[in-house]
Amino acid sequence: MFTGFFPKLGSPQPTPTVVPPPGPRPNPPGRPENPGTEPLPPGTVAGNIQELGQMALPEQPESNIHCLTVVGQIEGHLVLPPQNKTTKYEHIIPQLVAIEQNPKIAGLLLVLNTVGGDVEAGLAIAEMIVSMSKPTVSLVLGGGHSIGVPIAVSADYSFIAETATMTVHPIRLNGLVIGVPQTYEYLDKMQDRVVRFVTEHSRISEPKFRELMFRTGELARDIGTVLVGKEAVDVGLVDAVGGINSALAKLNELIAAQKSAKGPVQ
Repeated sequence: MFTGFFPKLGSPQPTPTVVPPPGPRPNPPGRPENPGTEPLPPGTVAGNIQELGQMALPEQPESNIHCLTVVGQIEGHLVLPPQNKTTKYEHIIPQLVAIEQNPKIAGLLLVLNTVGGDVEAGLAIAEMIVSMSKPTVSLVLGGGHSIGVPIAVSADYSFIAETATMTVHPIRLNGLVIGVPQTYEYLDKMQDRVVRFVTEHSRISEPKFRELMFRTGELARDIGTVLVGKEAVDVGLVDAVGGINSALAKLNELIAAQKSAKGPVQ
């Protein structure tokens, strides 16, 4: 008898093995579909590391002061190369409009570290700042060169760090020039616009500013003047030497003075 090949009657049958169908298995309830890829809760150490790359996130207190930075090169009608750090005037102008309309913002702190850039774009930013009804304070850190000078003096009060510099030089043009006499006349009128704006919104006189602008021997292969820290204050271009603490203190003082001048709300 071939009893080794056939089970005996009445003996327990082996349990068949069930092969799961191909494809991903459904996760149990409460377990994420892709473990390790789900966002961690913000505010925790793990969440801050994943989202911000830092251990702890400093708390942002409620403030009635808006800080606006002008850094790198001021980009105007032409788009600069992507490796250049730029401040786009089409981004700054809407921010200034929003600051003017926002009732929660009482003052503007303008921080500059710029090499200059497009003249018309810089003048547009400066004209927007000087026409604001809210108190404004500017702080030059590192440098406020070229067309950054009108932006710095457009605030109600201006500060410059001890080691910061400001370069005063004539308007320059590069590239193809069509019609030299007409182009020179246009640049001369634009130069007058810059000189008039700076002298009207600072303590420097027009003859002194032009003398600094056309001084020879200060800049290599160029004409102009580099002012460092207190030198910008001595010629009347900037109001005072100071840092972030002095700038915020002055801005809060201007905000308080504006509130007291308006009187209590009826």
